[in-house]
Amino acid sequence: MSAATGVVSAFDRSVGLGEVSTADGQRYPFHCIEIADGTRDIEVGTPVTFELLGKLGRYEAARITKV
Repeated sequence: MSAATGVVSAFDRSVGLGEVSTADGQRYPFHCIEIADGTRDIEVGTPVTFELLGKLGRYEAARITKV
């Protein structure tokens, strides 16, 4: 699947969960282990590229890379 682009719209460091929003208004959850640089931390507002991963009947952001 090709990479999508978006912005980190939410991230809770204490639980490691966040959300990426795309320009067309779609929102995709992610877990901090999907941040490609291995830091497990990302700032809200960071532009990113990511891949969509079908998991448990929904899509999640995976392989998140800061732009």
